[in-house]
Amino acid sequence: MAARRGDEVVVHERFEAPRPVGSGFLLQPTGLAVLAALGLEASVRTRGAVIRRLYGERARIGQAVLDVAYADLRGGETALGLHRASLFEVLYAACLEAGVRFETGFEVAGRADGRFEAKDGRRSAQFDLLVDALGTRSPFCGMRRDLSFGALWATVPLGDGFMGDALEQRYQAARLMAGVLPHGAAPGIEGPSATFFWSLKPEHYAAWRAEGLEAWKADVIGLWPETERLLAAITDPGQMIPARYAHSTRASMTEPGLAVIGDAAHSTSPQLGQGVNMGLLDAWALDRALAEHRDLDAALTVYAGSRWLHVRLYQALSWAFTPFYQSDDPIRPAIRDHILGWISRIPPSPRLLAATVAGLLIDPRKSLGI
Repeated sequence: MAARRGDEVVVHERFEAPRPVGSGFLLQPTGLAVLAALGLEASVRTRGAVIRRLYGERARIGQAVLDVAYADLRGGETALGLHRASLFEVLYAACLEAGVRFETGFEVAGRADGRFEAKDGRRSAQFDLLVDALGTRSPFCGMRRDLSFGALWATVPLGDGFMGDALEQRYQAARLMAGVLPHGAAPGIEGPSATFFWSLKPEHYAAWRAEGLEAWKADVIGLWPETERLLAAITDPGQMIPARYAHSTRASMTEPGLAVIGDAAHSTSPQLGQGVNMGLLDAWALDRALAEHRDLDAALTVYAGSRWLHVRLYQALSWAFTPFYQSDDPIRPAIRDHILGWISRIPPSPRLLAATVAGLLIDPRKSLGI
């Protein structure tokens, strides 16, 4: 966005060659609106899978305890399951076309005097504005609380036995959770693909590897028998990528000469599926503020103010909802199973739930001019 406006933009990248990392995620109507405004929505839609529903049930019992339909939104919007490599391809090509330069092999460790400082001691050129998009582990992030649960993620062929247009999950209380997210294309996979994820505490990762794949697969199949064919594609523990979740919300998304976007500004668990979408909204809001206020201090003040309410609402919601799906707490999963599931079917709950997961509980698009 900034390069298209004529600013000189340099991305400092720790890899020697830019490349995608990670697996699938949900592009919500908010993130899709940003990409549409950039003329990139059609490109990502050809690579992704339309998601119309979020569905979860108690394992072995078959009782639905989560059933959110995007059709309950007033506009009838849907989400898009997408592999990170697909979004990377689209954004990287757009950056190159706009004239963005990439300085690779530069792992940012600090900053001073309008320059980034690399781990190996190098310093970047001097810039009017530095943007921290380094994610949850950013060296500028400040206070961060690691959450007790993380997950293992793998990209696999989707196969039969799944809805195809829904994020599906199975739970045993909140201690065990498995999920399947369809996301269309993925590197190295022919036909429709999906991300499979499994809840795991980070400190249990070594024990998981020691247990062996076959023992673990038996546990998963016992929880969710339909995953047996899907798990056949996982033949090496290295295919399962461990992820640690953390929760942090910066007091301010700016400092003099610095703007912070995405997980570096507000990291949380992925339970509400907002991470990438919040980062896209941040990027849009920052560029809009820079375009409208060429005084940098004024632009940063406007940027931080434009994202304050939406960020804090969804940080609070994520903090509140995560223990219902990932925790050792026996009480909240019982409330989820026996009370929340029932309440969620009573109007206007379906619409409120759909708006919540879509990122539209307070719709940021109008206020941000998208």
